Amino acid sequence: MTEQPGEDASGEEASSGGARGGGVLGAEVPEGSPPERDLPGGTTPGRNEAYVPSRRRIERERHRRGRARRSAAVAAFSTLVTAVVLYLVVVNAPGWPRTKETFFDASFAREALPKVLDGLWLNLRLFAVCGVLVLLLGTLTAVARTLRGPVYWPVRVLATAYTDFFRGLPLIICLSIVVFGVPALRLQGVTTDPVLLGGAGLVLTYAAYVAEVVRAGIESVHPSQRAAARSLGLTARQTLRHVVLPQAVRRQVPPLLNDMVSLQKDTSLVSIGGAVEAMRSADVIVGRSLNYTAYIVAALLFVALTIPMTRFTDWVTARMDRRRGQGGIV
Repeated sequence: MTEQPGEDASGEEASSGGARGGGVLGAEVPEGSPPERDLPGGTTPGRNEAYVPSRRRIERERHRRGRARRSAAVAAFSTLVTAVVLYLVVVNAPGWPRTKETFFDASFAREALPKVLDGLWLNLRLFAVCGVLVLLLGTLTAVARTLRGPVYWPVRVLATAYTDFFRGLPLIICLSIVVFGVPALRLQGVTTDPVLLGGAGLVLTYAAYVAEVVRAGIESVHPSQRAAARSLGLTARQTLRHVVLPQAVRRQVPPLLNDMVSLQKDTSLVSIGGAVEAMRSADVIVGRSLNYTAYIVAALLFVALTIPMTRFTDWVTARMDRRRGQGGIV
């Protein structure tokens, strides 16, 4: 049978279009191109047509939005009920009038706020300086504990003894020993300032905790990273600085931030040596007025400082988890 002119091209185009998923009749489809997928609802738009969601998809999205609104409404209602119940329990307690007068007096709060804020400035300066020193000393101690070779055995022993001792020693005892013990030695050229000595006690204690966090990060780096760096010609020091430490610190950012949050709160403990910080300022006001509202003011200020850092830590943790799930962190 002889082929009619034009029948071959149109027939092939029609069959090719049907075989490729219902393309526009008469449109040219390059060879080897993947078949177009049918979208929800059975529609198969061309290359330049806009996507139109199917009815089932629209209903599913509407159901999800409705369920989210119901969940938010239930959460808000349950929170409101819980708050009302707690308020009624506290307000109807037999000692509430006396407690309100002693701990929640607005006039004493206005009097205490400026003095507590002045003391809080010392807490912030202590946190800024001690935080940097803690990170430096903790990182050096962690590196000392991970040094290899028999020649570094004394260094590893000293670093291990330091971390074990100060992690087991309560912070309040460490501060008492440093603040009261160092001046008793009457060493030439050694300061007796309770602020500096209290900061030294904070650094010694928190650096031990940070050292363990950083060491865990260093040991979590796969040995192949070191081997690859050494094969590229990097020395052991360069490998530690440019390959191992960046990965270790990046992996341990959330626990390090948690330690910084704890350090920010514990700066108030330097008041045991007589340093006038936020807690000591509140203590002076309480001792003079026999009203404990100043403690509530100091507590609220510390909470106001801690919550942003806590939320920042949560955000960093969630961001790193997402990146790790997507393969963005080695």
